[in-house]
Amino acid sequence: MRKFLFTLMSVACTVAVSATATVYKWVDENGVVHFSDQPHENAEKVQLKAPQTYTAPKTPVGPSQSPRQAPSKPAPAYQSCAISEPANDQMFMNTDTVTAGVTVQPAVRPGDTAVVTLDGQRVPGVPASGGQFTISPVDRGTHSIQMTVQDPSGATVCTSPAVTFHVQQPSLQSPTRPIRPH
Repeated sequence: MRKFLFTLMSVACTVAVSATATVYKWVDENGVVHFSDQPHENAEKVQLKAPQTYTAPKTPVGPSQSPRQAPSKPAPAYQSCAISEPANDQMFMNTDTVTAGVTVQPAVRPGDTAVVTLDGQRVPGVPASGGQFTISPVDRGTHSIQMTVQDPSGATVCTSPAVTFHVQQPSLQSPTRPIRPH
C-alpha cells in the first residue's frame, strides 16, 4: 500500500510540474498498480484533470499599515471637554489643596490622554482618562485651570474653556495664623 501511495504522490508531483505529459497506468503480475510517463506493455493512458493551483492575494506594502491590522474607521470627535470643578470664580478659604475634576464626552479614547494645566503648568497625577483629582499645594491668589485631550502623537483634539478660581490664605505675618510645620 505504501508503494502505491508513494507512486501516486510521485505522479501527482510530476503532473504538477509538467501538465502536458502523458501518464500511463498498468498492473503487474503481483497486482501492484504502476504509473509512468513511459509507455509499458498492457498500459493504458490516464486522463488527468488540470492541476489545481492557488494564487495568494497581494499583501499591502506600506509602513503605515501592518498586514494583520484592518484599516480602522476614524474615531468620532469629542463632543465636549470641560472642567467640572472648581466652578468659575469659586473661592477657597484657608486651604492649600483644591479638588478638581474634568469631564469628556464621549469618554477619553484608548491612547488619548487628558492633560490638565494650572496657570500654564502641567498638573501631575491627573488620571489619563480624566475624572476627579487633587491639586496640592496651591498658593494663595487667583489661578486658571484648563484641560486638553491629546491623541497618541501629542496633537490636541479637544480643549476646555479655562476656569478661574481663587485661594485665600492668611498672611504669613498674621498673628492669628496657625503654625504649620514645613
